[in-house]
Amino acid sequence: MRGSWKIRIFIGLAIAAFTLLKYCNSKEVNPYTGREQAIALDPKEEIEMGLASRDQMAQQHGGLHPDNGAQDMVDRVGEKLVNNSLAKESPYRYEFHLLLDDQTINAFALPGGQIFITAALYSKLENEDQLAGVLGHEIGHVLGRHSSERIAEAGLWQGLSQAGSVGADMGGLIAGIGQNKLLTNGRGDELESDDLGIKFMIDAGYDPYQMIGVMEILKAAAGPNRVPEHKSTHPDPENRIDQIKASIEKYSR
Repeated sequence: MRGSWKIRIFIGLAIAAFTLLKYCNSKEVNPYTGREQAIALDPKEEIEMGLASRDQMAQQHGGLHPDNGAQDMVDRVGEKLVNNSLAKESPYRYEFHLLLDDQTINAFALPGGQIFITAALYSKLENEDQLAGVLGHEIGHVLGRHSSERIAEAGLWQGLSQAGSVGADMGGLIAGIGQNKLLTNGRGDELESDDLGIKFMIDAGYDPYQMIGVMEILKAAAGPNRVPEHKSTHPDPENRIDQIKASIEKYSR
């Protein structure tokens, strides 16, 4: 019996060591943010993943919006942000999509440059600068390589959970720790994208203070019963406003 436990512990430690080594070997410095991060996909794979998921994601939100004038506005603002930022130097293929969904107030990005905004959010925006804030934030997710980073991190915690299950019946505990860590890092992704988005707005000639108006829109949409920050992938809009003000001061010097 004791020998069986020793074998299990040895196997668990071997799995953990392999998982950690793989994770550490995947780290590199992001040339657009200067931050070291673990990466699961190279840029070509990110682009391919985004293109493969593009049509499906659009259909989940009712398809593309038929208003060509509104779509032209989204394209124009998105391209202006890209052409006046580090995004222009990246290998990513940026496409901006206005979705028909008039119920879900949201915008999101797929790996590699596919960026979406719903009609529900677009209709709430008061001016072009606020649209630039939304799209700049999503460009920040692409350049921050957040999807690739979260895939790498999920693989780390999956491997450690497996090691814990084999070695000490602690897989559930480790998985829970990993889930909390992923939520925390997801909130960090949002703040980094806010920071990058503010820089992109300033570089493209937009008023960065309009991003605060976007946060007010999101706050109103969430209502008084919004999910507590520690249970959400997104920071509370109030906390994001404080960070946005700090970014404006930093990039306006």
